[in-house]
Amino acid sequence: MAETTHLIGLLLGTEDDWPAAFETLVSRLGPITDASGHTHRIATERITMEPFDLRDRPRYELVIDRLAYWYYLPREWLKKVALMNDVYLLNSPFTFQAMEKHAAYCAMIRLGLKVPPTVLVPHKDPPDNSRFQYTAARYNLPFDLPAIAEKIGYPLFMKPYDGGQWIGVSRVRNRDELERTYDDSGQRLMHLQASIEGFDVFARSLSIGPETMVMKFRPDQPMHDRYEVAHDFLTPELGEEVLTISRLVNAFFRWEFNSCECLVRGEDVYPIDYANASPDVALTSLHYYFPWAIKTLVKWCTFCLVTGRRPQLDLDTRRYFEIGDREDLSYGDKLAAYRRLADDYFEADRYHDFCDSRLGHVDELVLDWVDSSDFDRLLLDTVRATYPAYEQERFVAHLRGLVGQWVRENGRRPAWA
Repeated sequence: MAETTHLIGLLLGTEDDWPAAFETLVSRLGPITDASGHTHRIATERITMEPFDLRDRPRYELVIDRLAYWYYLPREWLKKVALMNDVYLLNSPFTFQAMEKHAAYCAMIRLGLKVPPTVLVPHKDPPDNSRFQYTAARYNLPFDLPAIAEKIGYPLFMKPYDGGQWIGVSRVRNRDELERTYDDSGQRLMHLQASIEGFDVFARSLSIGPETMVMKFRPDQPMHDRYEVAHDFLTPELGEEVLTISRLVNAFFRWEFNSCECLVRGEDVYPIDYANASPDVALTSLHYYFPWAIKTLVKWCTFCLVTGRRPQLDLDTRRYFEIGDREDLSYGDKLAAYRRLADDYFEADRYHDFCDSRLGHVDELVLDWVDSSDFDRLLLDTVRATYPAYEQERFVAHLRGLVGQWVRENGRRPAWA
């Protein structure tokens, strides 16, 4: 019987917890037989960076990228293997480089989403370019920053137009804070964005392919407590809206591993951040949701490889804009149309059928692993690498409790509890 081995490359930075978990589950996946009877095996390898010939053929068929948004060498390598070799990328550097948070706001505003009022302001300090002063003197008009802020209304947020990891994000309550924060922004372009005051719920959703986990997020808490384990914190209607927005963003930009933040106030959902090149999948922060995230990442990668899903570099934005520009459609009608486009892009029906027919053993495989001493060892190693010695015992107990809750809700008592 014919057999093919598909190699997944992991392009990583400092993280080690989720890659180790992903590698373990893939190694235990076993052979997958497709509809024609052909056998497929999945393997993983961590990618190293060195000089590369543009005509070299990579060994990887799919790459999970966690590095290229910040560093040029891996970014240019990803572009090469995508353009020349059809390597499947999670995620595409073409859209994450050009369509950062600013472009994502623009696109979703045109599609009718309730993005809070947002203004881009010039950098406070001039860039390191000898021609800038001359050009600015001729063409850059003076502007009244306090007047812009007054029009938006206090409190507001000042945040980098392309930022990540909450770096440079400030809550601004008055003119003094505005001017001080702007002075500190240096050469970075910044957004001023209205604050959604009095919101009921902060929802953060993690989407991997056609699956989404919507989680209750508490940004004022320490990272290990930010995701509250809550299953019914949104009405079914609002939950579907948050889910649809998350998948719309991903399908529109061809992002297949991304997180989306929305504030819910009353019956309104306000997306505030949804361009995350390296979404949070850390064991110490996701805890209860960690097994779902790794399991879903394994399933989506396996589906893409075994079915021969082709990467799409073109965005086809016009199909979305033709819906967004229609004045005869309500907001709900537009969301429903976007959801159909997103499900079509992610081949949602085909994916779920594949999981049912070819990956039916994965749920039990993951449960066995999370319920094992191997997982507990990963948990201990992660805590020891993350927290000082005097806090480790407390965090081990904290994580064991939350992951143990997931195991119990899936029908078992944790062996290490």
